[in-house]
Amino acid sequence: MPKKSEVTVIMPFYKKIEFFKKTYLSLINQTYKNFKVIIVYDDEKKDELIKLKKIIGGKKKFKIIVNKKNIGAGKSRNKGIDHSRTKYIAFLDCDDYWKRRKLETQLNFMKKKKLRFSFTSYSIVNENNNYLKTITAEKTLNYTELLKSCDIGLSTVIVDRKLLIKNKFPSIKTKEDFILWLKIAKSENIIYGLSKDLCYWRKSKNSLSSNTIQKLSDAYKVYNFYEKKNMFLSFLFTMRLSLNYLVKHFLGINFRI
Repeated sequence: MPKKSEVTVIMPFYKKIEFFKKTYLSLINQTYKNFKVIIVYDDEKKDELIKLKKIIGGKKKFKIIVNKKNIGAGKSRNKGIDHSRTKYIAFLDCDDYWKRRKLETQLNFMKKKKLRFSFTSYSIVNENNNYLKTITAEKTLNYTELLKSCDIGLSTVIVDRKLLIKNKFPSIKTKEDFILWLKIAKSENIIYGLSKDLCYWRKSKNSLSSNTIQKLSDAYKVYNFYEKKNMFLSFLFTMRLSLNYLVKHFLGINFRI
């Protein structure tokens, strides 16, 4: 592919060193080689920074930006976006990892359909890399459908950088990706998913995404503050989002009420 199809992979890092080597290997083993990586180190404690640099081993594809203080995953991704100059941006969390043909397959899909945003199916694994289940990407989603259920795995997304000039991750502990996808869905009208499973998403016991109370609180903020829904609708939408999540993750059914 031509130079204009170069990709920047943006990775916020916070206390994930035990999983990072597998993530790193999934990057350097990609069949598509025209990419660079920006890691935004977001831990005030620098004890894992030396280990991180040792794993990378000075490879030129990788750039590390060190935050002076912890600013959160969303703002760290925004900082990575601001430092990128490539046509495409891909997101990968430092405990997730990709299949070898992830970038190649997804970029070909985007070029063929002339897309500015795409996401894929993904497998959920536990802390020991044991397979739990697969979340299958919908072929198409619009804003109204996405509002009911956040079916987009962050580490599966590739997006045209132009879409991120005005649309950035908000400052919120969880659901920051959901808020951004909703903004993009509004502007694109329809967003497209690739049903191929190209990514592994790690379910960790101590992650923010595993904190139920935090997730419910932030889900309400998605609707009430960011989508400007009234209190009653925000509560109903939060309950619907939670129910759809339970159906999807425990019954394995992509169903929206």
